Amino acid sequence: MHPKKTYLVMSALGKDRPGIVDQLSKTIFELGCNIADSRMTVLGGEFAILLMVDGQWNQLAKLEDAIPELERRLSLTVITRRTEERKPTGAQLPYAVDVVALDHPGIVYNLASFFSERGINIEDMTTTGYAAAHTGAPMFAVHMSVGIPAELHIAALRDEFMDFCDSMNLDAVLEPIKG
Repeated sequence: MHPKKTYLVMSALGKDRPGIVDQLSKTIFELGCNIADSRMTVLGGEFAILLMVDGQWNQLAKLEDAIPELERRLSLTVITRRTEERKPTGAQLPYAVDVVALDHPGIVYNLASFFSERGINIEDMTTTGYAAAHTGAPMFAVHMSVGIPAELHIAALRDEFMDFCDSMNLDAVLEPIKG
């Protein structure tokens, strides 16, 4: 019988520089743990990473004990929380949402409210600000993965979503995630 895996979510934030991912992943590996899922980015001059690490409970305990030294050595702020494997939440259809618009306050808030009011969970989100190619106008792009409850009528939801986006002057696509 294989011992049950346990999970630890870690977030780390610090000044960006080469070698952070190398040193962080090396520490995790050397303590017998495994990176099961992760997201990493540089925001401004700051490095930010979110990891889900798995391992035996005692290996994760060693990793938790190593956090103060890791923070000192890598000049990072690290937060950890024990978690468990995600449980299925019923029949949900995976959909992708892509939105592009002239940048203005409230885009993420309004999108999040639209989905929340309909019981739709945002499972992943990436946003990016950039300058339009020819005009240099400030643009904003949002990519989301959402879980739509199977009982919702997709065509009606899509029509509602497109009307909502038109009212906010957002160019949007809502389509199933394939594969």
